[in-house]
Amino acid sequence: MRKLVAYFSASGSTAKLANNLALAAQAALYEIKPAVPYERRDLNWMDKKARSTVEMQDTSCRPALSDTAAPVTDADVIFLGFPIWWYREPSIIDSFLDAYDFTGKTIVPFFTSGGSQLGEGQARIGKLARGAKVLPGKRFSARTGESELKDWISALKLA
Repeated sequence: MRKLVAYFSASGSTAKLANNLALAAQAALYEIKPAVPYERRDLNWMDKKARSTVEMQDTSCRPALSDTAAPVTDADVIFLGFPIWWYREPSIIDSFLDAYDFTGKTIVPFFTSGGSQLGEGQARIGKLARGAKVLPGKRFSARTGESELKDWISALKLA
């Protein structure tokens, strides 16, 4: 079974988790990057005019990706990582899901958050990842270690 950890990280927290997960899963690692990187001011959720706020208020928003070279076709299982924004996946994740064919793949969402769960994001990912089996997402601390991640992967019974 070929595995890929594809992730988006705005501040570095999800990147730390994704790196540990790639080690634990013995998976390839791919960073989902927007064509226009997010700056600190873009992430101010208290500012109604901040880029991330504007994007999240429009569920059809699809920020441009920096590339479409993720090795999705090489993977059977894709661990999809991101921070929670407004109780769901960031719009850049929707762009990623729209960019590839996930038919026959298994997608396993994982995310970082101060306390929020995936909420409506679970159903959204299921709809956007056409043809894929989408497992329930799980929240982790950015500091979650390889051992705990191995236990989680084992409990998923992917093989």
